[in-house]
Amino acid sequence: MMRLNKTFWDNKYANDKLGWDIGYISTPLKTYIDQLSNKNSKILIPGAGNGYEVEYLFNRGFSNIHVVDIAQRPLDNLKKRILLFPKDQLIHTDFFNLQESDFDLILEQTFFCALNPSLRETYAIKMNNLLHKNGKIVGLFFDFPLTGKGPPFGGDINEYKKLFIEYFNIKTLERAYNSIKPRKGNELFFIFEK
Repeated sequence: MMRLNKTFWDNKYANDKLGWDIGYISTPLKTYIDQLSNKNSKILIPGAGNGYEVEYLFNRGFSNIHVVDIAQRPLDNLKKRILLFPKDQLIHTDFFNLQESDFDLILEQTFFCALNPSLRETYAIKMNNLLHKNGKIVGLFFDFPLTGKGPPFGGDINEYKKLFIEYFNIKTLERAYNSIKPRKGNELFFIFEK
């Protein structure tokens, strides 16, 4: 399996090979964000890429948003698009080295599926550690057979339940009813609570 390291992701952005980037916030995340009322929530978006969720949240008055990405270019793209976004909340590091914690909410959008599947348990543990008590991770997982080809890497509802049940209360894990057309039938929406 290829090494999914900083160089790999830097090259993806440099060569504009961003097949996962739909150019706007995905409908399931937009629908969830539209229900949020606490504008002071401390939110993390890991592996945010071009971060349309970040922009959407910021434009709706959320300001305590932290973005982490291993590649510099997507963070630079966010700086250009959201001029008033706090620069110290754009964190250029490997997610697994992130020191910030006590998040109320972590939004997952194509980050998990881009990691080497061997890191999935480490991801679950790290997510748990990043959240404060009763914090939530919310987002989308791909629902198609896990193969060695990727990213994205797949998985299924049973695998996800088995992986996360030890670290989270699974509030919701179901087929996304409002996926964008190209992903229809291939996404699971979830809400996990610490």
